[in-house]
Amino acid sequence: MLTVRKSCDRGHADHGWLRSLHSFSFAGYRDPRYMGFGNLRVLNEDWIAPGAGLGQHGYRDMEILSYVVSGELASRDGSGRVQSIPAGCVQRMGAGRGATWAEFNPLPDQAAHYLQIWIDPAHRGLAPECAQVPGPARRPAGRLHLLAAPVHTAPDALPDSTGAVLAIQADARVHAGVFDGAQCAELPLDPARKCYVHLLRGSLWANGHPLAAGDAVFMLQEESLQLGGGADAEVLVFDLAA
Repeated sequence: MLTVRKSCDRGHADHGWLRSLHSFSFAGYRDPRYMGFGNLRVLNEDWIAPGAGLGQHGYRDMEILSYVVSGELASRDGSGRVQSIPAGCVQRMGAGRGATWAEFNPLPDQAAHYLQIWIDPAHRGLAPECAQVPGPARRPAGRLHLLAAPVHTAPDALPDSTGAVLAIQADARVHAGVFDGAQCAELPLDPARKCYVHLLRGSLWANGHPLAAGDAVFMLQEESLQLGGGADAEVLVFDLAA
């Protein structure tokens, strides 16, 4: 079963310094139909104004991915250490038993455009962790690259992917790729799990359905995902616990 949700149906918020589109219920946006999908809880598309940001705040027991599309995002942890996430990179923050940090746009003349992704962890109360890898824009085009997979996954169980894979404390795999023209890819799926597809930019066909930027696909009991017919497309695919 496959359901397409159009970009215009997402929730939205505009705080001046921050503009956000919500794929699932978040903060002031509540829709009982979209409280998450499997163990994917949050997928926000955010734009932070130049020089602006969110001060020190805390999280616990959540796997958080920051997927920077353009500009630059920076985070400052509770000890004052600052880490930059440039465009084309993905940062994983495992909040574990508790972590605090600030998120801000260090650039004076360009918005920070990124995705904020939250996935429920399989284990709680662990030590906080942080890591970063290149996203699909920095890897070969025309294929899906594995960006994140459960910790302790055997290396021979990982599909070939150029670049490092983030080890997350969650029963989920995150793939991403850029596609244009005749480039295509197929991803086998376990029908007992859930699959969520989010098109970040461009246009793309997913299992025969046309998608535009911001559109999403909810997949249940499907055996494969076929992607093709892309035009400047960048897509994320989530293989999720049911």
